[in-house]
Amino acid sequence: MATHIDTDALEQLGEHIRTRRPNEVVGTEMAFGELTVTATASGILDLLDFLRSDSSCRFSTLVDITAVDYPSRAQRFDVVWHFLSMYQNHRIRVKVSVREDEMLPTLTGIFPAANWFEREIFDMFGIMFTGHPDLRRLLTDYGFSGHPLRKDFPTTGYVEVRYDEGEKRVIYEPVRLTQEYRQFDFLSPWEGVQYALPGDEKGAAK
Repeated sequence: MATHIDTDALEQLGEHIRTRRPNEVVGTEMAFGELTVTATASGILDLLDFLRSDSSCRFSTLVDITAVDYPSRAQRFDVVWHFLSMYQNHRIRVKVSVREDEMLPTLTGIFPAANWFEREIFDMFGIMFTGHPDLRRLLTDYGFSGHPLRKDFPTTGYVEVRYDEGEKRVIYEPVRLTQEYRQFDFLSPWEGVQYALPGDEKGAAK
């Protein structure tokens, strides 16, 4: 069953947020029935606290935090928060652009659920959150080099891992690819197959 989206209500909500928090909101946009609020990095905590407590907003549920990498931009990353208001039956997206060397304040003091989301963003993108109670890698090893979701991270990684039975421990080694893996013919598995499949003779007979 399709869910009806009241776009008029979301547009009014965007106007309300812009009016009440002019120093923290860069702009709002409606696209595909969703409201996106672009905010300043310096005012993000005040804005998100407002979105949680304001009677017209009441975005009490943090659904997700993620990031997007734009390597060619001076403000390389967009950090994106998704919120749900069960009271108003609204969803909202808030995003902030940050430089590679710029840090954002942790949201854990307002939304404790931000803890592991921020750890994941730090792990995958290298974005730091000041004041975070335990900002460690979450998905990769503690000795891992780099941040896998940055677009300049090599698809092969920097090291490969294996368990050495003789030394009884995990061994990290630089990635070594044999030459055969560097040869690409860009054929699909069906185009590159070297044997006949059942029914191929029918096509050849035409």
